[in-house]
Amino acid sequence: MARSTTQWIVADPEHLGGVPRIQGARISVALLLELLSCGMTIPEIVKEYPSLTEEAVRGTLDELAHSDLLRAS
Repeated sequence: MARSTTQWIVADPEHLGGVPRIQGARISVALLLELLSCGMTIPEIVKEYPSLTEEAVRGTLDELAHSDLLRAS
């Protein structure tokens, strides 16, 4: 799967107090992960949060999976 060049995870103090969020939405990455862990599907999340798209959710998950946060020291 080709990686997107879009930066999906952003953080700035003017939105959600600097908590990492999904670009173009006021939805935190933590909330997205919580919804997925509760068993919601991506289409269900997009339906519940219209500011999100499937592309944004999948791009955020891909970016998170390839981030330094998940790499062993």
